[in-house]
Amino acid sequence: MRLRISATTHLEQVHYFRGEYERVVELATDNLAALPADCVYEYVGLGALPSVWDRSWSVRSFAQLGRFAEAADHEAEAIRLAEPTHHAFTVGVAHWAAGTHHLVKGNWVKARAQLDHVIAALQTGNVVLTLPFAVASSAWVLAQLGEASEGLNRLREGEQLVERLAARGIVGYHGWGYYSLGRAALLLGRLNEAWRQGDRAVESSPSQFGFAAHAHHLLGDIATHPDRLDPDLPLARPLQRAAEPVLAVKAKTLDCWPLLWRGEDRFNQRHPCNQTGGAADTVNSGTHCLIPS
Repeated sequence: MRLRISATTHLEQVHYFRGEYERVVELATDNLAALPADCVYEYVGLGALPSVWDRSWSVRSFAQLGRFAEAADHEAEAIRLAEPTHHAFTVGVAHWAAGTHHLVKGNWVKARAQLDHVIAALQTGNVVLTLPFAVASSAWVLAQLGEASEGLNRLREGEQLVERLAARGIVGYHGWGYYSLGRAALLLGRLNEAWRQGDRAVESSPSQFGFAAHAHHLLGDIATHPDRLDPDLPLARPLQRAAEPVLAVKAKTLDCWPLLWRGEDRFNQRHPCNQTGGAADTVNSGTHCLIPS
């Protein structure tokens, strides 16, 4: 039973990376149901409690699907179970999921509070595997809140940490890390750097369709930005990426992607030759997910 629970938790991560969020929720729900009551505070060979980690994968997945009320329920329970352990990685997992939830929802103040908690817990416990991506997400949030100086410092810190981890061959979350850094750079008015980070996010996510979808959306926002990019940059490349693969990625991965359709709508307004605007309008009219643009 313990081996099955541990293996299923790892499988949830695989499906999350592939953008198969409904499947993540199914696996996590079944795994939590199978977890004996006396094992709630057992690690069963994992780096974090499965009772927390499974809920954390659910929180992230519900957020990506726009099902924020369900994300909030699982978030509260994950944090309730994690805090008494005083285990840096377990606490970090719970609050990082919460930070992702509020970031995706666009609740920047709550996202900042959660990410600050994550960073403090991971630094105290010297947990280096997830710290770079929490710092990268924090850079995005700070930039969104208008704290340019602190956001830029976090942007630089996050890039260094992500690159340091990549040098060790640990690249699982790099698509999200580069995407977050790109969002921060775009908000700080650094379009060339935003384009570079977005391009790296795409290249880092050949099989991570959820991360790739976010990255394509970022490139679309850069490509349609009113300010000019460096003319030496191959602008046609992000334009092409923003206009076409978004549709395939959305069809393959998600049921709720207003953020992609909003980017596609902006592209269509400037490029009438692209004829997908009607489908985008249809999707937007049927959803109320508050994904940040």
